[in-house]
Amino acid sequence: MPRPPKFRRVAQTPGFTYFKPQGIPMPLLDEVVLTVDEFEALRLADLQALSHEQAAAKMKISRPTFGRIIEKARQTIVDAIVNGKAIRIEGGNYRLGKMFEFQCRGCNRSWKFSTAVGEKKDCPHCKRRGWSR
Repeated sequence: MPRPPKFRRVAQTPGFTYFKPQGIPMPLLDEVVLTVDEFEALRLADLQALSHEQAAAKMKISRPTFGRIIEKARQTIVDAIVNGKAIRIEGGNYRLGKMFEFQCRGCNRSWKFSTAVGEKKDCPHCKRRGWSR
């Protein structure tokens, strides 16, 4: 049985999900898919100029995994630019969110919470609702 995929942490979804060469109608274009986690890797490494180690830590993945993701993303982008293809951004194994620190109203302990879908804000110790710091 294969190992289940590990979700990559993504700070934000892209504001735009489609790019195409100007002046060519969509029915005439081939397209490539850039996953959301590949988009995030490009954003961290190339736009924010983070090292692979720093970017991997932000995405909650190993540095070698980050290297594979960024390599695939760059190949996809270069293929689209060189061959005049449209780029569609969608899919991938990711969770959206940032880390916040909460403090419990009941037991006064603090914990970190991610805004990722499906995670709860209840205190992990006494199960009461916390408040953000």
